[in-house]
Amino acid sequence: MKLSEKQTQVLGWIATCMSVAMYVAYIPQIMNNLAGNKGDFIQPLVAALNCSLWVYYGLFKPNRDIPLAAANAPGIFFGLASALTALF
Repeated sequence: MKLSEKQTQVLGWIATCMSVAMYVAYIPQIMNNLAGNKGDFIQPLVAALNCSLWVYYGLFKPNRDIPLAAANAPGIFFGLASALTALF
């Protein structure tokens, strides 16, 4: 099965929305961390580093991939927030 250009673009933006939702799901963990119920910091820290690499790749490759960068940008913020609140 081959997707048309339009179908590929729509699928890319749907995947972007799902990725953003996945990283927004860190909010309850951040709230727990701030309430004193500390969680693990390693997974969100690695997620933030991974997202940083994907954002860099998406923005600086020859043909920019904005959906890829947009999908991973929230992971940098929410991953770091979750990791830092787990530590401090």
